Amino acid sequence: MNAPSLKRALNLPLLTLYGLGVTVGAGIYVLIGATAAKAGIFAPVSFLIAAFVVGFTALSYAELSTRYPVSAGEAAYVEAGFARKRLSLIIGLLVMLSGIVSSAAVSIGAAEYVSHFLNMPHSVLLVGIVAIIALLAAWGIFESVFLAGLVTLVEISGLLLVIYVGVSSAESMEIATRSFTPPFEASVWAGILTGSLLAFFAFIGFEDMANVAEEVEKPHTTLPKAILATLAVSTVLYLAVVTVVLLNVPLEQLAGSAAPLTFLFVGKFEILAAPFGIVAILATFNGALIQVIMASRVLYGLSSRGHLPAELSRVNATTRTPVLATAIVAGAALVLALWLPIEELAASTSFIVLIVFFAVNLSLIRIKRRPAGPAGTDKIFTVPLWVPITGAVFSLALALARLL
Repeated sequence: MNAPSLKRALNLPLLTLYGLGVTVGAGIYVLIGATAAKAGIFAPVSFLIAAFVVGFTALSYAELSTRYPVSAGEAAYVEAGFARKRLSLIIGLLVMLSGIVSSAAVSIGAAEYVSHFLNMPHSVLLVGIVAIIALLAAWGIFESVFLAGLVTLVEISGLLLVIYVGVSSAESMEIATRSFTPPFEASVWAGILTGSLLAFFAFIGFEDMANVAEEVEKPHTTLPKAILATLAVSTVLYLAVVTVVLLNVPLEQLAGSAAPLTFLFVGKFEILAAPFGIVAILATFNGALIQVIMASRVLYGLSSRGHLPAELSRVNATTRTPVLATAIVAGAALVLALWLPIEELAASTSFIVLIVFFAVNLSLIRIKRRPAGPAGTDKIFTVPLWVPITGAVFSLALALARLL
């Protein structure tokens, strides 16, 4: 009898919702205030720059995911580009670590939101939240991603509600065109670029889709479409949300808040504050769930290719999920969430992801410079060579900026 394998159950809508779930996640719910503190009224420009920078790496992922549609995608890309298994293992472990650290950070945020409704110790809430997330991740890829997809729709509905309330409250949307156009002054653009480094974190997540490639239907066409759709939808949502918030909330009030969207519901929309709080809880749960799914699939992929012990690639015959890998990822996330502050976890996640982006873009450069491509080249989504070159330069620049 053959050992059970992962199930191809994710179509384009589900995969796109998966990507939006982890990209939108909790990021936009908390990042506007921090970005506005750096960029001021020009925060929308910071988000636009971040989307532009991330776009090059997203295109690189779109090509590589069709060349090598496997779990632990980044490790496979680096191995194909550099032919070094040790480097491939390092990149795979970094990707897994980024998922674990990110899920820990988002779980802390979830516990903070839940604490407004349940008066329980923070550590108890964290244990309960991570346990629920682990069970959902082990339930089954279709079931867990379908549930995550439904929650993603709720998250997006929450952002659409923010946009509606903001547009209804703003005195004049015409102000936006004039107010958000920055002057050519060095100090202004220094703040905008610093803000874009923060806004970058809100776009992390599209790369997670590459790590469920073995569970995607028709991966050669579905993966690039889902990656690009995720980036496009999240960019439009972010720009709209940050614009209406800046039109309605005083900058000094916004810049000092970790929950900036709640200010929109003060006054005539007060009745919507509690329901929006529930949406924020669902958003953080969803973000943590999808990161656990991603990290467990990386662990599974590294094991199935012989980089790690074979036990980690065992798939449960009933759930068709790597249960042991999922348990390890969730356990590590819980330990980090209990021991480290959310700021340190979030900063570490972003730095790790930038290093991975740099390596992935370099890999695609090396692959594209070879004289002959793999069999089935006609099925591959391709981008010009300058795309991964630009992606590598931007990723390295942002990583170095984080160290300064």
